[in-house]
Amino acid sequence: MTRFRIKLTLTILGLISLVLLLMGMYFAKVLENSYLQSLNELLSRESKLIAQAVQFPDVFSDRKTLEQRILQVAPTDEVRLTLIDTKGNVLYDNSTYAPEMENHHDRPEFLAALKGETGISRRYSETLGHDMMYVAVPIIQDTQIVGAVRSAMSMKDITDTIHNMWYSLLTGLLVTLVVGSIVVSRISFSIIRPIEEITRVARNITQRQYESRVRIKAKDEIGQLAGAINFMASSLEQQMYEISENQQRLSGVLTNMTSGVIFISEQRRIMLVNPAVEKLLGTAGHEIVGKLHIEAGKSFGLSKYIDRCLDNSEKFREEVHIYYPQERVLDVNFAPYINFKGEARGVVVVLHDITEIRRLEKMRSDFVANVSHELRTPITSIKGFTETLLEGAMQDEETCRNFLQIISDESERLYRMIRDILDLSKIEQKRLPLQMNQVHLQELITSAVAIMNDQAQRKQLSIALPNQTPEILLMTDRDCLQQIVLNLLSNAVAYTPEGGAITIHTEQNAQRVLIQVSDTGIGIPEKDIPRIFERFYRVDKARSRDSGGTGLGLAIVKHLVENLHGQISVQSREGQGTTFTVTLPFL
Repeated sequence: MTRFRIKLTLTILGLISLVLLLMGMYFAKVLENSYLQSLNELLSRESKLIAQAVQFPDVFSDRKTLEQRILQVAPTDEVRLTLIDTKGNVLYDNSTYAPEMENHHDRPEFLAALKGETGISRRYSETLGHDMMYVAVPIIQDTQIVGAVRSAMSMKDITDTIHNMWYSLLTGLLVTLVVGSIVVSRISFSIIRPIEEITRVARNITQRQYESRVRIKAKDEIGQLAGAINFMASSLEQQMYEISENQQRLSGVLTNMTSGVIFISEQRRIMLVNPAVEKLLGTAGHEIVGKLHIEAGKSFGLSKYIDRCLDNSEKFREEVHIYYPQERVLDVNFAPYINFKGEARGVVVVLHDITEIRRLEKMRSDFVANVSHELRTPITSIKGFTETLLEGAMQDEETCRNFLQIISDESERLYRMIRDILDLSKIEQKRLPLQMNQVHLQELITSAVAIMNDQAQRKQLSIALPNQTPEILLMTDRDCLQQIVLNLLSNAVAYTPEGGAITIHTEQNAQRVLIQVSDTGIGIPEKDIPRIFERFYRVDKARSRDSGGTGLGLAIVKHLVENLHGQISVQSREGQGTTFTVTLPFL
């Protein structure tokens, strides 16, 4: 902006100088012409006056009389007077001795006078040594030109005057330039400063400093421009704030969405993903953004539907299976992205992970099938033996008693199954209220062992109780904890061969309490371990049914532990035994 100020200053000063020079040249020329015209008129009158005075023959022919007459008419020597005959000989000159003067026959003003005209000439005088103006008029006697009178005056005064005028003009020009440069500099500064201020604010706006404002209070056009810039900055600041807020909201929504969101451009490249997609695809967002969707997604089915949406610009919903990084079932919504011109410029893909829903649906289906199967067995037995009795078996007392005992056992088994199903339903729906009390863990375990002692003795099983020191006091629901221990002990007794051993171990630290139930039973195959907490799942179905189990015990244990905010895990090797570990928070 400094260069513009210099250019503006030099331009204005140049214009001022040019105008002053042109005006000086014009006035100098006018002054010179005015002086020359006045001098010309003065010399013409002087010459004509002398010509009239000496035109008489008796005067013109006598040199002495001629000189006297001229002195009478023009006694001063301000004007140089020269009388010349027709041959160019000087008859009289009031500034130089006439006989010594050269012939003037070739002087232009003399030649013009011989023609009867007034001759005017301006030239350098060798005699006087400076410019002179000559005016010659003819001397006429009886209509005949007998000579010429020439008046001359020095132009030194006129030249000096013009030179003085140019000197004054140049001095005035210099003073004008100095004063003008100061004034123009101030004026240019007053013009440039607002522009510089506006430029500064505009540059700050381009650098996203929207709080910048132009500090100018003028009411002229510059002030109006400054006001427009300030309004624009304020508007941009408000708009950028709203855009930033919308971006933050959108980012917050996308970041916290459990559903995955992918935006694919019309070039089939991934432009945006949220954290949920990173979890689903098992790849960091920065590694897949910019890649082709078929390369990043690693799912032919998903890529096929994306291409279909891009090609047809249609909105649809599909269920897609992906197998990397793990098998998942996704409910995917595909929708074209339409810009403000109504053109399809990409695809928005929303992925919902429904793997757990499908798993639960399968579990529900399996549960219904298992319940139907488990209920059908005792009901079939009861129905069969009842029909047999009604058909006449009641007459045989021993057979009748045996059948009735079987009916009673099956009814009891059916009752336990329904009771366990209802208990499990209550536990899952958290309809079982917790009564938090201080529980002596060793006493609770001893009580549970006492309940299972008869069954263990029938199979000659030994049960090792935990060490009584230090005593563990736990704030929990006593009934829930007792049911957990009883179910684990019941499983250990049921699946441990005769002569086996069961060990109960407890441990405590500042944050948790650990309860372990170990046995030397048949163990669990590795492939079945992930499913043992499912309802009605049995590793050895025949033996489980013979043991009187309902297949719901471990499912109940798992949900009870979760209700107590704990965790349960299992370690087992087939043929070597099983260890269940329950971890509860120490409250």
